[in-house]
Amino acid sequence: RSNNFMMFDQLTDQTLNSSCQGSALDCNKSADDGDALQLPTFSTAAKVRVIITFTLCAVSAVCNLLVLWAAGKGGKRKSHVRILIMNLTVADLLVTFIVMPVDAAWNITVQWQAGDAACRLLMFMKLVAMYSCAFVTVVISLDRQSAILNPLGITEAKRKSKIMLSVAWSMSVVLSLPQMFIFHNVTITVPENFTQCTTHGSFVHRWQETLYNMFTFTCLFLLPLVIMIFCYARILIEISSRMAQSNILSRDVHLRRSHSNIPKARMRTLKMSIVIVTSFIICWTPYYLLGLWYWLFPERMEETVSHSLTHMLFIFGLFNACLDPITYGLFTIHFHQGLRRRRQDSNTRTELENDTCLRQMSCLSSHRQFVSRSGSKRAEEVNDNGDSKKASTPNILVSKI
Repeated sequence: RSNNFMMFDQLTDQTLNSSCQGSALDCNKSADDGDALQLPTFSTAAKVRVIITFTLCAVSAVCNLLVLWAAGKGGKRKSHVRILIMNLTVADLLVTFIVMPVDAAWNITVQWQAGDAACRLLMFMKLVAMYSCAFVTVVISLDRQSAILNPLGITEAKRKSKIMLSVAWSMSVVLSLPQMFIFHNVTITVPENFTQCTTHGSFVHRWQETLYNMFTFTCLFLLPLVIMIFCYARILIEISSRMAQSNILSRDVHLRRSHSNIPKARMRTLKMSIVIVTSFIICWTPYYLLGLWYWLFPERMEETVSHSLTHMLFIFGLFNACLDPITYGLFTIHFHQGLRRRRQDSNTRTELENDTCLRQMSCLSSHRQFVSRSGSKRAEEVNDNGDSKKASTPNILVSKI
């Protein structure tokens, strides 16, 4: 039986168990009985998916590399917020350079042609990329919660963020290790030789594979979603309580802070993190829910959902890797500071040039006035020779005395 929706643990809707869900004997028996297997093909929907995937890959690579370059220009001492953004950018680059190209190439070749070792390694790396995106986003949420609820613990926040990032990357690797053992190459000979990188045969019973997929779903999406909602719910409650008490603040404090008594720079970072979390939830929720539906009711889903929709939902999830750097560019102060500095430098140069010109013009005009005055005095002396001689005599006498 053809399976055109990829299992959730593969993180792509490639047709992995394309031959059948049973054993090889069942496959050969069904083929002998005339029930010919329908192997997957490079359909029109798959072609559109490949084009869009390569386009997203190019856009995501350029945007994330620019963000990584801009965030790393701050010298040796970087704020922990910038470190968080850099880690999220690295996770997005893993999705960009591993998940997207592998998915596009796999759709083109239809079957797996890279060998068993590459099958295990790439399935492991794909899940590491997806876990890292989710876990780093959770770390950003926890960091913003700490920044709002405990605004004075800056030094402690930096130490905690480093620890949480280490835990996030370590968990991404550890939770992805099973991929290297359950994925392998499977080849069928009926109706023709067809090789696929799949989990087929790694689980004795179907409920075991469903249990593994549900565990991956919980760690990759459900648990991060609960943590992020909890963090921003606490942040919302804290901001609401501060806004209720903001009427006791002085007018001078209002000029330097937002209405919730939170510094504007911290509020800007909070807004940026909210957009990042929201984009992650919006982009990946439809695809994950579709995967959940597949595990629970595979036959009903295949009869209801078209293959084109599964392509669209996966592409929509990949779009999240492009939104993160765009969000950073819109909200971060570093891009704006760079632009402002360039504008200020150009304005300063223009003002200096204008001041120099004005000074030169003033000096030239004063010199001309001095020359005209001295010339008029000499003319008066020449016209009045008698008076000048009489005036010069006492001067000589004074000088002699």
